Amino acid sequence: MPDHPPQRQDHTIMAIGQKGRLQYEAVLLAASLRLTNPDFAGQLCICEPQPGPLWKQDPRMDEPVRELLEHLGAVITPFESKVFGQSYPYGNKIEALSALPDKPFLFLDTDTLIIGDLGTVAFDFSTPSASMRREGTWPQIELYGPGYGQIWKSLYDKFNLRFEPSLDLSQPDEYWQRYLYFNAGWFFHESPKWFGSRFLTYARAILESPPPELVLQEMSPWLDQIALPLVIHSFKGGRPGPGLAGLDGDVTCHYRTLPLLYAREGDRVVEVLETVAEDKTQRRILRDYEPIKTMVYQNKGRKARGLFDRDNLPRREQVIRNTLKRNGLWLR
Repeated sequence: MPDHPPQRQDHTIMAIGQKGRLQYEAVLLAASLRLTNPDFAGQLCICEPQPGPLWKQDPRMDEPVRELLEHLGAVITPFESKVFGQSYPYGNKIEALSALPDKPFLFLDTDTLIIGDLGTVAFDFSTPSASMRREGTWPQIELYGPGYGQIWKSLYDKFNLRFEPSLDLSQPDEYWQRYLYFNAGWFFHESPKWFGSRFLTYARAILESPPPELVLQEMSPWLDQIALPLVIHSFKGGRPGPGLAGLDGDVTCHYRTLPLLYAREGDRVVEVLETVAEDKTQRRILRDYEPIKTMVYQNKGRKARGLFDRDNLPRREQVIRNTLKRNGLWLR
């Protein structure tokens, strides 16, 4: 991707907020944005699914949480679940795009903290990209089944996309990193209307009429991450260049769970988390969420942090998870 000098841009940051874990993570996200980027020129939209036939219970956030988010400067943005809903909640990020104002956007998974200056990130919103902080979770290659190349090419062919330009030729054939694959923890584009429409079209087509090469593959929970590289490639985007290094770096942290945050993230991430959690305005809401209560307010996070050398972490996340579980420190 071409590099551009960093500049302040009026763009939308979007994340999903709904009753349960996500509403508390949304508070941490909003508070971290306000702490680290008090002059942010754009808008933080916390997109909230509305009750409907695709949800068994009301997915809306509790009223005290909504009020706190608005106090922190967020705009609660309702959207209707027409395709996914409770059967595939990861689809929220796809369907919510249609509810945004049609100007450049950055999607962030709600379990993300802003830890640095967003103005240092060299966004080119006309050339979309997404997070490379991922593992080879999909596809899972089966004995005597098609390989990575056959599986991915079948998807590019389905949507009349050129497959070869998507390849990282520095990686060996049939190694998962050769193929365009992202973590959907962040992505951006100049138009949520265009991007969201294509994302939904591709995801539904893959789910409802997958190529034969996908017959042995699991779609859930990977559907969003299967469709995302195809959408980005279709808009002439690709892997993030050095100008975007602050995402998953010095500017944002997709921590996934609080035990993982304490186990593996840098001191700045812990500092931002504990600063926003200890603020008395946020604390009165956040103390109702067990993982924050346990890991932050009861200092179990510091115990988890002491189990690992962050300069020599296990290569596989599962090893970290298992260590936390053995020590009674795994909370979700």
